[in-house]
Amino acid sequence: MTIRTLLVDDEELARRGLRVRLERAGDIAVVGECGNGGEAIAAIGKLAPDLVFLDVQMPEVSGFDVIAGLDPKRAPHIIFVTAFDQYAVKAFEVNALDYLLKPIDDERFAQALRRAREALASSRDENFGARLNAGVASFHQGAAAMRPGSDRLAIPTGDRVVLLRIAEIDWVEACGNYVSLHIGKKAWLLRETIAAMDQRLAPHGFARIHRSTLVNVERVAELRALANGEFAVLLRDGDELKLSRSFRHALGMLSGGGV
Repeated sequence: MTIRTLLVDDEELARRGLRVRLERAGDIAVVGECGNGGEAIAAIGKLAPDLVFLDVQMPEVSGFDVIAGLDPKRAPHIIFVTAFDQYAVKAFEVNALDYLLKPIDDERFAQALRRAREALASSRDENFGARLNAGVASFHQGAAAMRPGSDRLAIPTGDRVVLLRIAEIDWVEACGNYVSLHIGKKAWLLRETIAAMDQRLAPHGFARIHRSTLVNVERVAELRALANGEFAVLLRDGDELKLSRSFRHALGMLSGGGV
């Protein structure tokens, strides 16, 4: 079975990389390429591909706008390919087949293709279009709850996307180009800067206490003054963090205004 495939990405280099990978597969026929979402909607209607590799962030018409513009009765399977992990929840809400992060890992790419083959080898689910349509409707109705202000974070890990409730996170630590999200004795890595996480988590009761540390205020059990003007921040689970002098303004938030 040959899988008719459309590539949609506003970066020509990204499309070229996908094409090279797909040519190695043997059972993939790339029937077209699109550089924007508007072209993609038209091409899907005209070419009727089985599978679409779809970027999320594109000028004017996003990947989710493309899905919203499809005829649910003729909808192809979608594999999102993007550099942004925060859209994973939305992707699965609209029944995407898979969600690949750039730069693409060869093993994950092969896994996504296996899923596509399995989905297309089985008889086409008669309710797939209805499910896609329901997913799109749900996306439009609940979009605000799935934006960065959502109460969950999507963490890609291997072949899964783990959904973490923000309220359960104890503290966050910068690790190079990543952040480490600590929940009890477990830690999850997310490709994000500490500054971006500060903006994202501040509305959920997180305070920045060090250039490399955020803490969930609800997890703070005790503050202890140190001789150098800094503070030790003790968490309920026994972890001890440091509040540096540069972030003394966070004391009021940690102590409820009592310091």
